[in-house]
Amino acid sequence: YGGMGLDFSYNIAVAEELGNIRCGGIPMAIGVQSGMATPALTRFGSDELKKQFLVPTIAGDFVACLGVSEAGAGSDVANIKTTAVRKGDDYVINGGKMWITSGSQADWMCLLANTSEGPPHQNKSLICLPMNLPGIHVAKKIDKLGMRSSDTAQIFFEDVRVPCKNLIGEEGNGFTYQMLQFQEERLWGVASALTPMETIIQETIDYTRQRKVFGQPVLHNQAVHFRLAELAAEVELLRSLLHRAVALYVEGNDVTKFASMAKLKAGRLSREVTDSCLQFWGGMGFTSEVLVSRLYRDFRLMSIGGGSDETMLSIICKYMNILPRK
Repeated sequence: YGGMGLDFSYNIAVAEELGNIRCGGIPMAIGVQSGMATPALTRFGSDELKKQFLVPTIAGDFVACLGVSEAGAGSDVANIKTTAVRKGDDYVINGGKMWITSGSQADWMCLLANTSEGPPHQNKSLICLPMNLPGIHVAKKIDKLGMRSSDTAQIFFEDVRVPCKNLIGEEGNGFTYQMLQFQEERLWGVASALTPMETIIQETIDYTRQRKVFGQPVLHNQAVHFRLAELAAEVELLRSLLHRAVALYVEGNDVTKFASMAKLKAGRLSREVTDSCLQFWGGMGFTSEVLVSRLYRDFRLMSIGGGSDETMLSIICKYMNILPRK
């Protein structure tokens, strides 16, 4: 379908390298294409669907978005309200999606919708939805704290008709497909945060070496250089966890627990790194002229998007048999 036939570890290598881009929004947009909106289509979609949607997405001719979150259902995916009701050979879609990355420019959406009245984990399906159909309303581009180079949209559906053949896999399996898709999304997110954290630690070292306070470089304070060393060690530990999870995933293992642990740690560590480093930049850190302030804003999303910290903790607890699995 136009790809190179490489395993998922290459996606992660790309994600780490994209971290050299000096903002979070562009790598995130690319990640939506390769690790968030397309894995389910790649794994479960028909040959016809792959030719129609996957081929131009891989080629870069189509922009894809993922339609899961709603105003009342962010991390609580089971609670989505958007419906896709069969009428003849079509699904008729009504509802709306919120916080959709690339939603203002997307050519198609990997849409999660309720296709029956059954239990919430068994009544959902994934559908390839062209974004130029009548009844699709992109309400607005959302103004955000960070990731400001990424367009994030609120979208409404009013009696949108899409062919039933656009169903990905089997009807009713959408929740399961999406949970599998989330694992690649979360691993990509972790990988994309590693290089920016390394970059900002190094830039903080360079800045505090030349910035003098009370007659000596800020870096020469033990509290400063010990803290930077500690943060660097934490980043390396996160990288090791990520690479272990990816290796297991490539071998075909369920890495939900490790992916959730890595996502949790990435969200918290990216906040810790950017906050600590910004403090050492002093007044300059509070301006928009330096990278640390941008990453401070951009990577605050890591603990929210793709499953919040609290959701990751709940998943980890279930896999550790602390809480019953649903």
